[in-house]
Amino acid sequence: MKLTRIVIVALLFATIFVASGQIFVSAQTEGATLVISNFALADEKIIEAVVKPFEEKYGCTVVYEGGTNAERLTKLKNDPNTDVDLIYLSQQYAQDGFSAGLFDEFDYSLVPNADSVLEKASFLREGLQGPAVTMNRLGIIYNTEAAGEITSFADLWKPELAGKIAIPDIGTTFGPAVVAIASNYAGTDYKTDGGEGAFAALAELKPNIVKTYSKSSDLKNMFASGEIVAAMAAEFAYNTMGDDSTANLVFIDPTEGAYLNFNTINIVKSSDQKELAYLFVNHVLSVESQLAGAHIVPESAVNTEVELEPEVAAKLTSIETAEKSNVVDFGIVNENLSKWIDLWNITLNS
Repeated sequence: MKLTRIVIVALLFATIFVASGQIFVSAQTEGATLVISNFALADEKIIEAVVKPFEEKYGCTVVYEGGTNAERLTKLKNDPNTDVDLIYLSQQYAQDGFSAGLFDEFDYSLVPNADSVLEKASFLREGLQGPAVTMNRLGIIYNTEAAGEITSFADLWKPELAGKIAIPDIGTTFGPAVVAIASNYAGTDYKTDGGEGAFAALAELKPNIVKTYSKSSDLKNMFASGEIVAAMAAEFAYNTMGDDSTANLVFIDPTEGAYLNFNTINIVKSSDQKELAYLFVNHVLSVESQLAGAHIVPESAVNTEVELEPEVAAKLTSIETAEKSNVVDFGIVNENLSKWIDLWNITLNS
């Protein structure tokens, strides 16, 4: 693995060098094509905020391919010689791809803007995975009139909430975080007990659960109809609920801390555009791109130098909030996921 990094740096040294936080690049990028695989979500806005400025700056063309995490990672696994150069994935899928050897070990010395990424995401750097580029978090949405006061994840286990809550399904972005939350409630550690304590706690929670949801869009109707009064949910789900039918809803960061998901970017091992790929990652992490992403998409910035207006920041995950939040160990999650899916179905769906 170390040899791989040396080879990459040697190949790039003739055309890229870093000084005073700036990347200087040769004319080899002019007319080049970079293929990027990303989420099929807000494509037009991301292209406007991030992709077009990059094309203009470096005189290149970006081919943009969209799809779900699972679709795109499966496609890459089935065709390791793909023409995709860069791939955006949520943490769980990025960890899977990295463990499978599909991505280069990331050379952070070629990306000066990565030095400004929040400390909470430093585990990716330490593991030589591609950096976090955006983030979101799981907290609690609840109806202040119908549910009473809720301050913690532990409150969702209260018997007075029987038949009144929803949680993300195990197969969703934040499904593994639910296992971590339940493990914490049980006073155990999913990283050492294989999730045993978590699933005992989820069995206790089952009487309170109306639905394990796969689409956050389902929550709005469930809250509006009174089917649920509280849910473990992401801040982006809350941001879709702004009308009179859900006027009593609030989103909180529980006392235990919210749970983060970082969306990452990695360089595909078979890429023949390493130089341009590193330039794009540096561009994505720049203050300008992170600001544009926050305003146009919107998505939460990971660059600590970004300053947002209060009304914009209120709908996103701030650096300050993220640093107080929890991260999930997806190395452990992926090792146990098959077993956990079976336990999930036995515990909650039978």
